[in-house]
Parts: sequence; C-alpha cells; structure tokens
Amino acid sequence: MAIQPPSTTPLTFPPTHFAKLAPRSYLHAHLSSPSSRRPSGRLPSESRQQSINTGSLTHCYGSAVVRTGDTAVVCGIRGEILNADDVVDYKPAMTVEALAQRYGGESARLDEGDDENRGNKARKADAEELAELNLLVPNVELSTGCSPNYLPGGPPSDEAQSLSHRILSLLHTSRLLSMDDLRIWHHPPSSTSTKNQPPPAEASPAETTSMSLDAPTSYPNEDITEIEESQRPKVKAYWALHITLLVLSLSGPPFPTLWTALIAAIRNTRLPRARWDADLNSVLCSPSISEARSLRMNGLPMVMSFGVFEAERDGAGLVSASTQTGMEQRRTWVLADVDGFEASCCDEEVTITVRNSNSGRSKKRKAIEVLGIEKGGGGIVGRNEMRELAELAGSRLGEWTELIEGS
Repeated sequence: MAIQPPSTTPLTFPPTHFAKLAPRSYLHAHLSSPSSRRPSGRLPSESRQQSINTGSLTHCYGSAVVRTGDTAVVCGIRGEILNADDVVDYKPAMTVEALAQRYGGESARLDEGDDENRGNKARKADAEELAELNLLVPNVELSTGCSPNYLPGGPPSDEAQSLSHRILSLLHTSRLLSMDDLRIWHHPPSSTSTKNQPPPAEASPAETTSMSLDAPTSYPNEDITEIEESQRPKVKAYWALHITLLVLSLSGPPFPTLWTALIAAIRNTRLPRARWDADLNSVLCSPSISEARSLRMNGLPMVMSFGVFEAERDGAGLVSASTQTGMEQRRTWVLADVDGFEASCCDEEVTITVRNSNSGRSKKRKAIEVLGIEKGGGGIVGRNEMRELAELAGSRLGEWTELIEGS
C-alpha cells in the first residue's frame, strides 16, 4: 500500500479565530488595506444601521425600542404626580405673576407659542426648576444579560449609575423639556370682583376650578396684580417623569443608543389631562386619549461616539505594516460608532452631542450647535481633530433626525 505524501496545503483558520487571537493586529490589517474598511465592512466614518419602533409598551405614557447594530435598548416613560405640598422646602405656590417675574417679565411662554421663540432666560429658568424639583428620574439597567460582563439579577453596576447620571446631566444642559408641560395649575373660582369677567383662556366655565396641563393666560381687561391672592391661578402639582432604559443587547458604547431611545420615547409620550377635585383634595386624570398632550422639545440633540485606534509599534519604535499618508506613516484611525470588537481595541473615546441651532430662520442650512464633548483615554485627538469630528457628527444629524421624526 502506497504511503500518501504529506499534504502541502497550508493550515488556515477562519477570520473569527484571528480576531480572538490577535484582535489589534486583525483590526489594523483591515484598516491598513487599500480599501481601509473595518471588519464589519464599514468605512471609518460610517455609522451602523439604526432602527426605531415607538409605542411598543402599553403600560407607559411613552416608549421606544432602538437597535443600533447588535446593541438594543428599550425605553419606557411613565408620569407620576408630585404634589407641591410634598416637596421638601417648597416655596409658596407659584402664581402667574411670580412666574412672570422669574422668566424676566416676558409675557411670552407662560401659555403658548413655539419653543424656538422662547428666550434663553426662560429656558434657563426651566432647567433650574427641573433640577431643583428633580422631575426627571432616568435609570439605566445593564443587568439584563445583555453582555457577559453584566449578569442578570446583580446590583446596579458602576457603569449603569454613571450612564444614568450622564443622561440626567444632558437632559438639564440641553434644556430639552419645558416646564409648561409639567406644571399642573389650579384655577380658583372667580371672586365677586371678577364675577363678570370670563374665566382664563382655554378653560370652560365648568373647568374654572380644575387643574390642567395648560398654563393660564392673563385675565382680559384686568391686570393680574389686581386680582386677590386667593383668586390667582397657582401651581399645585407637577408631572415627574420616570425614565427606565433597559439594555437588552450590548455591543460598543451604549450611551448614543440610550439617548436615541430616550428621544424617541419622549416624542411618543402623551400625558393625560389632569384636574383638581375639590372634594377629594387631589389630582384626577382624564381617561380620554384625545385630551392627552405631547411634550414639547427644544430641538433634537444627537449623541455620536468615536473610537481612536492606534497601531502597535515594534521594538524599534516603528509601526509595522503601516500605510503611507503623504509624507507620514499613518498609525491612527478615528472610527465612528464603534462596535464591541472595535471598542475593545481602541485607546481613546470621544462623545459629541450636537443639534440644529434655533437661530436658523431661513430655508438655508441651519447651523450646528455643539452641546457637549466628552473625551477620555488618551491625547491623540486634538483641537483640529475635534473640529472635524464635530463636522462629521453634524453631517450625520440630518439623517438621524429624519429617522427620529419618521418613527
């Protein structure tokens, strides 16, 4: 029986094996190729595909499910009524006059109008009151089995608490929500001095003693300061928004997907109309869906993350298998929207929050407003690179906004 000669076929492994054995070399080989594509087939500046589905949870006032690549997040928002009397160290119930003074004496934006026309002082006062009363309560949950690093049933991790704090900070600094939608007003019955005057605007005669989401307007033909203190409309309660974010699957930095799910859920939120019951001395909500109102938002801020990958050097201080870019050897790449594998190889992370500026009043392209920049893990990205990343985030903003508005 003839002996078979040894096979000359080289031993090969599938690409996934090389990615596990030498992840940095595997990523560097893809980026340094002529096409300069990542293992996923995307260009360095290309983001992952995103899908949004809203209204999936029936027990919430608003909800959204967002998937970005292999990262999936579900967000649910429910509202709870916070009575003004239950607030620790609460100031006397605010009247229309007091709010007008707090908002700089501007008649605008105590009742109606476009959010873009509000002054900076009014938005600042909104943010201060939201933070003072703690009406926004986000909670991020990673212990869902989304990753081997976060086993289900465990206590809240440090990263989950950090993500919750980052979301709360961005909600305040972006001045996203208006206090007008969260205040619940009480309209006392008309006094004898005003019995011939019509009730406040947007309130029917049967609702003059009700509590609603609508901020009162001024009384016709009468200065609000001439009405007795006991007869002035007052803020008696607030809506507190409890925001729960569950990460179902995790691959890469979760913050951009968490924020996208939050924005989509807020746009989907409808708060029921509330009224004051004089007999029960409490707030009652209308079951009618037609009377529910959506939340107004100050633009649509977008969060985009980047990872910085630096090729390894050999003993002589050179970069092995590097490509030529001009006169310099290229050894660093900035990757947009990194996945889990790429994030494990990157040495630096940059997160940029942008939105369209409210100053754009013409049909021309609106200016991009940078709301925040977070950077950690190295010093490769400088001022010039940061400006380029902000421009890249701005170019992605239009596509992201269409996705949000179309959900």
